[in-house]
Amino acid sequence: MTENRPDLRVLVERLGGLAERRLAFDPSTEAARTRAVQLRDHAVGHLRVRAASLDAPLLILLLGPTGAGKSSLFNALAGRAASRTGVLRPTTRTAIVLAHPDDLETLRAGALAGLGSDQLESVADPSLPSGVALVDAPDVDSIEHANRELADRLVEAADLCVFVTTATRYADRVPWTVLGRVRERGLPIVVVVNRLPPAGDDRVVVLDDVRRLFGDAGFGAELEVTGIAEGALDPDNDALDAVSVGPIRVRIDALRGDAAGRRALAAEALAGSVAGVGPLVSRVADDVAHEQIDVAALRRTVATDHERELAALRADLARGTFLRDEALRHWQRYVGADDVTRLFSRGIGAIRGAIASVFRPSTAPVVEVREATTDDLVAVVRQHAAEAARRTATAWADEPRVGAAIGERGDLWGVSPGFDDRLRTRLEGWIASIGEDIAATGEGKRKLARGASIGVNALGVGVMLATFIHTAGLTGTEVGVAAATAFLNQKLLGALFGEAAMVELISRARARLDAALEATFAEERERFEALVPATDDLDGLALELRAVADEIRTVSPGSVAIEASIEPATPPLTVDRPDR
Repeated sequence: MTENRPDLRVLVERLGGLAERRLAFDPSTEAARTRAVQLRDHAVGHLRVRAASLDAPLLILLLGPTGAGKSSLFNALAGRAASRTGVLRPTTRTAIVLAHPDDLETLRAGALAGLGSDQLESVADPSLPSGVALVDAPDVDSIEHANRELADRLVEAADLCVFVTTATRYADRVPWTVLGRVRERGLPIVVVVNRLPPAGDDRVVVLDDVRRLFGDAGFGAELEVTGIAEGALDPDNDALDAVSVGPIRVRIDALRGDAAGRRALAAEALAGSVAGVGPLVSRVADDVAHEQIDVAALRRTVATDHERELAALRADLARGTFLRDEALRHWQRYVGADDVTRLFSRGIGAIRGAIASVFRPSTAPVVEVREATTDDLVAVVRQHAAEAARRTATAWADEPRVGAAIGERGDLWGVSPGFDDRLRTRLEGWIASIGEDIAATGEGKRKLARGASIGVNALGVGVMLATFIHTAGLTGTEVGVAAATAFLNQKLLGALFGEAAMVELISRARARLDAALEATFAEERERFEALVPATDDLDGLALELRAVADEIRTVSPGSVAIEASIEPATPPLTVDRPDR
């Protein structure tokens, strides 16, 4: 900031960065994408280029409808037949740029970059002073869409617009579409009315009416309007008469010899261009804000679906009903269910005393029970994770922002590739942590454990099963393998570790398993979340765009800072600034 004035170059750089970020967030609708592309192209392709090269040649753009004499004016300013004129309509199908050879090279690499030879014809004239380039644009009323697009592209790049019309066609509707873009962009403009009555009231009436129409369209009351009389022609050069265009030519020649004046006009045009893009910045900010709301809703959907299925999974695990009877029977036989049942009535102390006789020296079915339990656990987790994915994919399928991705990626309708392997790795880590916890908890009962010949691995299976099957008020009379196994398992663990230690062991194991399952569901959820931006990022971008839009509203000619103030050596071309 300089003396509380916005630094235009800093503002342009910020705007360009925001425009690129906005487009990177993949706008969700075609209309929003069109606005985002327009903002990016204008901010990066024109504003940033022009702000970095205020000493580049000025682009003076001649616009007008077919037959208005635009190319004839171009030839008059060029001093020769540089642009074709004639009765074939539209006369000008490609843009023609006339400049010193060095200026042409600069413009081709800067303001006119990206325009091919089929769009832009270059006319190099070494005799011309450098600093100003004239561009004869395609006729603005051309029925060819490409011509209208090219004219609009040139409006983006120009520093000054010279609009050419006639005494009978100035109110035609079609050219006002392009003039509206000139006004929105804040481009300085001069109006040339060709084929006027040579003198008298009729001439005054036409010029006054032209000023009125431009004023009604949002151009200011100080609009400069130049009139050229009917028949003021130079047939040798297919041009307007040199005397009639004298005032315009004198001012352009003055700019060619006045570097400071050119720089001042370029800065003024840049300020107008920045100010003109303000409404578009606000609309893009609104687009981003609306998308933030939509994305937040999408993220809530995926979070809700996965949280619901994780809660259902927890309920299944708490009931233990997902475990197959075969594995539970293995464990029930191992702990010697018949002998242990007879001891329960004698109390925990008796169980501790008889524990060595209860556990037979036969090998515990650790591997069989652990693998079967892991298989059952993987199956039930996969079932709930797949259901969460199916629910989310179904809800997202009709959403414009993500519907295409859902349709193209079949993996989003179920668990992710490699799901089982990743889950098994997590469960192996969980089972290993149970063994480590048992070793630490049973440090003072080492003698008891050795006497029972049980071992950490077997006890680990007991704790693992206890996280899923537990008595919760059951008695030995309850029917079912799970209930019976739970009853025996808890009694034995309590006998070995004590009731409080057993509860802590099981509680810690259950908490670690829950953390592992939460991590698994988070991974599955992230597949969907990766398809949409973070809501905080969108919210932050919308706020930054609105802040820039507010700053742009303070921009007007003379209100901006670009290095130091610029004082032209000669008065710059008198132009009007459109009201905004």
